Amino acid sequence: MGSMDSGIRDVRAGRLASSEYSEVFSDLHPPLSRHEAFVESDRCYFCYDAPCMNACPTGIDIPLFIREIAAGNPTGSAKTILSENILGGMCARVCPTETLCEQACVREAAEGKPVKIGLLQRYATDYLMENGQHPFTRAAPTGKSVAVVGAGPAGLSAAHRLAMHGHDVTIFEARPKAGGLNEYGIAAYKSVDDFAQKELDFILEIGGITIQNDKALGRDISLDALRAGFDAVFLGVGLPGVNELGLDGEDAAGCIDAVDYISVLRQSNDLSEIAVGRDVVVIGGGMTAIDVAVQTKLLGAENVIIAYRRGPESMNASEFEQELALKNGVIIRHWLQPRALTRNERGEVCGITLDYTTMNDGRLETTGESVTLASDQIFKAIGQMPAEKILAEAGMALSRGRISVDEERRTSIPGIWAGGDCIAGGQDLTVAGVQDGKLAAESIHRALSMQPEKVSGFAEAVIASNSEPATASAQHPANPSHISG
Repeated sequence: MGSMDSGIRDVRAGRLASSEYSEVFSDLHPPLSRHEAFVESDRCYFCYDAPCMNACPTGIDIPLFIREIAAGNPTGSAKTILSENILGGMCARVCPTETLCEQACVREAAEGKPVKIGLLQRYATDYLMENGQHPFTRAAPTGKSVAVVGAGPAGLSAAHRLAMHGHDVTIFEARPKAGGLNEYGIAAYKSVDDFAQKELDFILEIGGITIQNDKALGRDISLDALRAGFDAVFLGVGLPGVNELGLDGEDAAGCIDAVDYISVLRQSNDLSEIAVGRDVVVIGGGMTAIDVAVQTKLLGAENVIIAYRRGPESMNASEFEQELALKNGVIIRHWLQPRALTRNERGEVCGITLDYTTMNDGRLETTGESVTLASDQIFKAIGQMPAEKILAEAGMALSRGRISVDEERRTSIPGIWAGGDCIAGGQDLTVAGVQDGKLAAESIHRALSMQPEKVSGFAEAVIASNSEPATASAQHPANPSHISG
């Protein structure tokens, strides 16, 4: 790493030749050809009680969709996938299959080489999106309306399923573009060719879904207004805040939220304009830490270090992601915890001091030793925070700042459901958010299906009955608990 004596920071754009950016940010997992897909699908044993299917958070019938590929029916295969996971195309690209379905594959246990389920899923869904029509049709309009807050994986999944049932859906999204994590938060080499927006357009083909961008909860819309204006509400607001390091001076130039940096990178039309330091330190141990570390390395940073306070077995990033970082020249240093930032005479961050840590009787402690690293940029990737204040003010039950829900994703407030990263106990995975949205949508549909339609003139008739002899039907309404005027 560089020297902090002068405090001179080397942060600049254009570290690579213009032609190199598209190459280094090319598709992490290139798609399978038709022949490769046939060969790979032939490796599947089509297990009766398939462990891969049980490991999939959305319950995709994996043996069936692979069998359909082997039979030369990629369209049918895609329908099998999308019926359970409407964002199956993106999940095929970003889902940690190595710790889910592929880890459970019997070939992994027997040979250490699982069937490439993720790539086969991508092959089928890409084929349908490129060659076919939207595979689902909308039911007859129900006259019911649902507000969805957040156009990320959970919100889009809920919206599509609700629209399929015939409900009218309005999505309120805080950002200028829909897509959530898929559009703003995933490494560029995992989602190339603007796939997030292509998948969004595909989802909207079902009809009945309207998106209002730049509409943030607590700023432009309120839960009370949504409850009053819609028959049901689904919250897929994600985790809008970023945890701080808790160090003096971390608001100075050079100390950066990793999520914000990835967002800027994803929205850039010219990666050569993204400024990156020569020496970079990333604080954290999850997927975001890996994503920002690898991408700064690809942008031309010479030295990139991930500092994590515990051992490798405790990192939230999968072994595959950790290996990906190492293969790209990122150094991962464990048992280091940030203690102080070093700033130059201009107030810019130019270094960080970290304490060595150890586990003592199950508790993380510092050893008394430390190391100081020179750095042009320090990225904070230690987790995100929920919109706790807004939710608490609405009277919603929370658990450690996240929304408490039941198994149907119902919140403590009648008429409001939630899913994705914002709920307690969530897995913080795209595929988990999709499942939350699907389960919530089915629950909302059941609830709305039990609500009777408002009968024109019924209220007036009830009022009039107070001054007239009641008829037998007026004395004994069919469902008095659900009468609405």
